[in-house]
Amino acid sequence: MTSSTPPPANGLDTQATDQRKDSLIEYPSQFPIKVMGLKVDGFVHAVTELARKFDPTFDAGTIELRDSRGGNYLGVTITITATSREQLDDLYRALSSHPMVKVVL
Repeated sequence: MTSSTPPPANGLDTQATDQRKDSLIEYPSQFPIKVMGLKVDGFVHAVTELARKFDPTFDAGTIELRDSRGGNYLGVTITITATSREQLDDLYRALSSHPMVKVVL
């Protein structure tokens, strides 16, 4: 015996509506992400490639760089066009799991 749930009386998808209420971000929007890692060759390129993978419109000219006080680490701020919570979550996971990345904010 199977039971089916009737569609909402107002015709709205309540799951989609609830997800929008839970988010403080309106999509699409420009969303900055700070990534920190050791100041080594290839670090900025790796971050840039991941940004482009999740946002094909990513403009590398908007990257901001900041050296740590001791000069051993580099902070890279990328600003992507965020189109969904799923996109942001996937990008954060990809950045966080990259071997060159120490912290993602």
